[in-house]
Amino acid sequence: MKKIGIISDTHSFWDDSFDKYFSNCDEIWHAGDIGDLKITDKLGEIASLKGVYGNIDNDKIRQEFPLNQYMEYGNHKVLMTHIGGKPYNYYKNSKQEIEKFKPTIFVCGHSHICKVIYDKKYNMLYINPGAAGIVGFHKVRTIVRFELHMETIKNLEVIELKKRKDLSKSVQRIN
Repeated sequence: MKKIGIISDTHSFWDDSFDKYFSNCDEIWHAGDIGDLKITDKLGEIASLKGVYGNIDNDKIRQEFPLNQYMEYGNHKVLMTHIGGKPYNYYKNSKQEIEKFKPTIFVCGHSHICKVIYDKKYNMLYINPGAAGIVGFHKVRTIVRFELHMETIKNLEVIELKKRKDLSKSVQRIN
C-alpha cells in the first residue's frame, strides 16, 4: 500500500499546510502549473515526487518534468497530464493517450475544479485535485489524498485548504 497526495495548479504558491497534509504520504503527484521549481523541491522534501509540467511552466520546469507521466502500481496503471479535459469530453491528445495506455487512474489539473469520478467508458478513475494556489477563479483551494493498494483505492479524501480570501495576510508566493 502507498499513500498518495495529489496537488495541482500551485502557480508558485507555497502553503505550509501542504507539509501537514502530505507528511504521511509515500508519494506526491503534482499535476502541473507548478510555477517555480522551489515548489517541487519543497514537496520533494516531504515525500517522493512525480509531476508533469503545465501550460504556465517555463523551460526549466519543462526540462525537469514531462508532459505526461506513466506509472504502474500493482494492478493500477496511472496516466497523469496537466490539460486532460473531463470525462466524456477529454482533450484530443489526452484521449489518444488514454486509449493507448489504458490507465485505471487518470490524473489531470488545469481546470481549477476539483472532480473525482469513475469513467465507465474507459474503466478508470478520473481525478482532478483542483487548484492549491491562489491564481485563478476558484474560491476554495483543494488537494486530494488516498491509499493505493495493489487491487483497490481506499480512503480517498478531498481536502479543502484555506480559501483564497482568507490568505490575504499570509501569502507565500515563491519567485
